[in-house]
Amino acid sequence: MAHREAVAAGIVRYMRERAYEGDEQVAARRWHELEEEHYLAYLGGALSFEGQRRARAAAFAREFGEDLDDVDASAWFAEYFERYRDSWALHDDVIPAFEALAAGLPGVRFGIITNGELEFQTAKVVRLALHGRVDHVIASGELGVTKPDRAIFNAAVDRFRSTGAVSGAAYVGDRLRTDAIGAARAGLIGVWVNRTGATPDADAAAEARETGVLEVQGLDELAPLLVPRLAG
Repeated sequence: MAHREAVAAGIVRYMRERAYEGDEQVAARRWHELEEEHYLAYLGGALSFEGQRRARAAAFAREFGEDLDDVDASAWFAEYFERYRDSWALHDDVIPAFEALAAGLPGVRFGIITNGELEFQTAKVVRLALHGRVDHVIASGELGVTKPDRAIFNAAVDRFRSTGAVSGAAYVGDRLRTDAIGAARAGLIGVWVNRTGATPDADAAAEARETGVLEVQGLDELAPLLVPRLAG
């Protein structure tokens, strides 16, 4: 799912509605930075889920001269979130990747592991017409543990084992530490989707090498990479 693109489209639309003036591309990058900063604080236990949302909203609005208290920040984020949700879309390579993996790995099953609430994530799957392809959605809100904790990846594998044999598992995500390294440390094949060609910091790069993380720029690379590793 094109989360980052939906985030950018949503915040630009909301900027216009609130008459914030400035370079929209710069602002979208700044909003992404705030998302990373405050979401990591949430994962580390420094902020609640709602608290990181309020902190992001307040920090962004402050840069445009608007001060928000907690109530206003929650309302601000809720309004932005509607614009983000309206911008949900799939990358063009998602469905072909599903089909290529299904062709190369007969009987393969797909799931989603997400740091979020199950009801919301399930609604997203339905909205994007993926419910016929996805067997399980494993959400941190349901389990009380978030990526990159290995417990959520282990819980996902156990969920699949409860409905059939599991001979191997891979996890594909666009966050190196949270997704790919977390999965690899839990014993899965961790795949980092680096669509933008980002260069990780030295520590993350070393950890990725240590854990055997695989890197792709697009999902069209998944089947050639994973079929030989998971077949049989």
